[in-house]
Order: sequence, then structure tokens, then C-alpha cells
Amino acid sequence: MAATAADVGFARPRQAAVTLVTFVVVAVLVAATAALAYRWYFRTEIPEGVTSLLGISVVALYLNTTSLGSVAVGDNPALLAPESVFFNLVSLGVAAVMAPVGRYVGDRLAVDVFALSGAKQLEGELSGVVRAVGRFTAVTLPAADAIADMDTYDPVSPEKKAELAETTLLFPRKLSTEELRDRLVARLKEEYGVGYVDIDLDADGTVEYFAVGSRAAGLGPTLAPGSVAIAVAADPPNTATVGDTVQLWRDEPEPKRVATGELRGVADDAVTVALDESDAERLTDEEGYRLVTLPAEPHADREFASLLRNADETMASVTVEAGSDLEGSTVGEVGAVVAAIRPEGGSVQPIPRRAYALGAGDLVYLVGRPDAIRRIEAAAAAGAGAVPTDGGTEPGRSADEETDDEETDRPDDADRAQRS
Repeated sequence: MAATAADVGFARPRQAAVTLVTFVVVAVLVAATAALAYRWYFRTEIPEGVTSLLGISVVALYLNTTSLGSVAVGDNPALLAPESVFFNLVSLGVAAVMAPVGRYVGDRLAVDVFALSGAKQLEGELSGVVRAVGRFTAVTLPAADAIADMDTYDPVSPEKKAELAETTLLFPRKLSTEELRDRLVARLKEEYGVGYVDIDLDADGTVEYFAVGSRAAGLGPTLAPGSVAIAVAADPPNTATVGDTVQLWRDEPEPKRVATGELRGVADDAVTVALDESDAERLTDEEGYRLVTLPAEPHADREFASLLRNADETMASVTVEAGSDLEGSTVGEVGAVVAAIRPEGGSVQPIPRRAYALGAGDLVYLVGRPDAIRRIEAAAAAGAGAVPTDGGTEPGRSADEETDDEETDRPDDADRAQRS
């Protein structure tokens, strides 16, 4: 510039315009550079206040430097003249207004450049050009308030949802929809520590539904219905370990067995035992107990429950409503494992035949992925959409095998299934 900032004012319109445009360019460049560097280092968007502060600071630094330089050479500019003060305020205001523009440009440029360079995780929307030329599928998660909780699992924390919100994950373009979903679920579990994921995706990676849940923790989720865990003062055997079946005996006034349960924890003289509610009512705080360890017995039901808690599948019960699309469908047409059915007014039928037709009022016990169970629950409601199916075949079985099963289904087969 021909004149210093200290000498420029609106009395010289041309010089003032050139100076302000220069300030705009400098503020935008500084903000854009900061946004790009911040995105590269932290993999997230720079706060807006930081870029505004940087834009104002660089202009203020220039104004102060030129003013002090004029004073040093003896020009003695009128720094406090109304015209100079007004021009300086306008310069700082222009920098504050234009810095967010630089922030937006720098962040979008960083996201696109990192995407094309092969980054696997981003937080930001890709431009249409990069989406078109990139050899990947970008999956952008919804906002925090659009992330749902899974009914059958503990909810995740709001902080975890905020961490997931609007994050863009990149995957190879040639993946099928199912492969894309599986990879996305695996990455969310590994990189974000999410226990369970229920998500629906379009072929282009658009998220239609997204819900998360955390893994169950503590004793509560491991207790069977009708049982409780209680801590008592006891003298456990030295070799007793968690999971052993134990008996609680009272010494005085005479030896007497009080209850039988499962050892869950030992801390000095305090022992945690899981047992039936009725047995827990007989225990008192004033007395100590002796524990007797019983021979090990297999507990297939507990082993199954433990495995199911660590798997992606879950259990749920669904009531078939009259007029729903699930009414009249067969067990083989349901897109999940049907463990049992309780007809309305009837007894439980475990492992029903695939040809069993579901009727109104049937209570169906299911084992499957949360997304499949969610669709079945919707189909079981009156006025819902079509019944979700798995193509009429069980996983790992061909259609010919299923046809053979249907042809060989006999009453004695059903009787054996009910007795198992």
C-alpha cells in the first residue's frame, strides 16, 4: 500500500477500499490455514471463535505495527483522531465477519483433500466433486438428537452420542450394502467402544436409522428372573471360585442348611451369592454362615445367556396383533430364529415347526439381530408394513434343504420338538 494504515481514512475512499480488501484477504487466508491445520491434526472442525480471534488479531497486529512505525520515524500520526479510530474499528469488524468464511473454506478443503488421500475417518461433509471422483463410499452418521437408544440394551452416554454425531466414515466403493453395514458396525464397536449397533443403510451409504446401546455391566443383567444377589458374612472354602454352586449353613444353635446359590464374589469375610428370592428372605445380617461347595454341574441356560450377552443377537418377545401382516405368516417366513411360541390361551410350544402359522394373540419369542427384531415388531403391529423375511431359508441352508424339511414334517417330529 502506498500509505500506511495510520494515514488511511475514509477521506481517501480509494486507499480505504484497497486497505479493507487487503484486510479481508489476510483474515480469510489466516482463518482458512488455521482450519486446515486444525482438521489435519485433531481430525475435527476448529471452533468458530478461534478463527474469528485469529482474523481480528492479524489485522490488529498490522494496525498496531504500522502506527508504532509511524511514531518511531517521527510522523506522529493522529492515532486518536475520530477518523482514524472509526477506520480501525471498521477494519476489525470486517476481519471478524470474514474470518468464518475462511474457516468454512479451509475446513471443506481439508476434508476433501484428506478424503482423496485415503483417510478412513472424517467429521465433515464431503463436496459433491469429491464424492463423484472418490473411490469410496462415505457414511455420515446423524446428529446426536437423531441417534436412538436400543430398547433391549443399556443406553450410551450423551457424550458418546456427541462423539458419534455427524462423523463421516469412508469405505471402499465396491462393498455390497450388507458388507458395508457389517464393516460400519465393526468400526463403531472397535473405534468408539459402542457395545451394540442397529443401523439401516441405503445402497449409497445414506443412514436411514441409527441406534446404539452399551454392553450390560454389573451383576443385575446376569441374574435369572426370580433370583437376587446378596452379600453375607461367611467363611468360604479356600478353593471356592466365582461360579461354584454353594450351600449356606448356619452353625448355631445347631447346623442347618439355609439356602443354595451360586458364588459370585469374595472380599475378605464378605461373600456375594446369587440365589432365589425366597431363599434370600431367610438370611439375616446378624448371623455368619459357612459355605459348602457342591460338585460342579453344567448350567446350559446360564452359558447360553452369557454367550448371548456378548453376541450381536438378542432376545425379544413379540405379540401378533389381529390384522397385522405377521398374522397368518409361517415361522419359516420370519426373518429371525423363533425359539418358542405361546398361543393365546395355550401352553408354550418350544422350537415350533417352520410350517406353523402365526395367529392373532400369539406371543413369539425371537432370537436375532436388533434390526431384524425391530422390523418384526413393526410387522406384528396392526396396520404395519410387509413381513420381514430372510428369503424363507435359515442361514447356511439352501432352499432345497428347506423344501425337504417341509415335506418330511410329521406329527411325531412336532411331538419330539415339544418334548425337547
